[in-house]
Amino acid sequence: MDWSIRFPHLGIYLEYVGKNFTVFGISIAYYGVIIAVGFILAMLYCARHCRRCGIEPDTLYDFLIWMIPIAIIGARLYYVIFQWGDYRAHPIDALKIWEGGLAIYGGVIAGLLTGIVWCRKKKIPFGAMADVCAPGLLIGQCIGRWGNFVNGEAHGGPTTLPWGMTIDGQSMVHPTFLYESLWNLAGFVLLHFYSKKRRFKGEIALLYAAWYGAGRAWIEGLRTDSLYIGSVRVSQLLAIISCIAAVAVLARQYHRIKVAKAFYVPETDENKGE
Repeated sequence: MDWSIRFPHLGIYLEYVGKNFTVFGISIAYYGVIIAVGFILAMLYCARHCRRCGIEPDTLYDFLIWMIPIAIIGARLYYVIFQWGDYRAHPIDALKIWEGGLAIYGGVIAGLLTGIVWCRKKKIPFGAMADVCAPGLLIGQCIGRWGNFVNGEAHGGPTTLPWGMTIDGQSMVHPTFLYESLWNLAGFVLLHFYSKKRRFKGEIALLYAAWYGAGRAWIEGLRTDSLYIGSVRVSQLLAIISCIAAVAVLARQYHRIKVAKAFYVPETDENKGE
């Protein structure tokens, strides 16, 4: 099924947007292709820059072999649990991830748990591995949101803003998929350049949690397809908690570094050996 997606005030009119394309008679979902591209680019970036954090590319690949499929399962499971009413009558539909329905926080939680267990088993600093993966995660999220675009999902409520979009001629709504994609792109650029000045293991991952949490908390409040517990938006609550927690830990670590520097006495000829 095709539909039109328009940004009337920007003069952008996409009249035949669909979920699938056909290659040699095989129907392929745009959503799956976009998610795969995001994963591949994220992996290549992480492999190129992982040595900054003391992680070898082969070690990273070994970790990703476990982490990626588990993260996908976690992302789907999170969505299905909180949207179970859509699958109760036909549980087999829960396996159709190409139709949409991957919750990023489910993937992050699953990936986080996988990382903790895997790094402990391999005796690799978890903070270092998390720092390697954080910028790549923003790449995947930035690109992956365009899968929501082709599926006509993850949009917000009515708006009169100049960049509002319409789907099949309905009233203009917030293109929240675009907001989050741009927010993630900005976060990736910031982390990419800041990572060269990393001050402690886990810092980049904490900065990711603070940045993404702040943006997601705002953007989630605009969406019309949030997952709920009662009247609470689950992802918005997690975003707020993760942002506050990350900022608190960062503040504590920066304070410790400041105190350590204040009491540090450089070695000179006069005090050498004291």
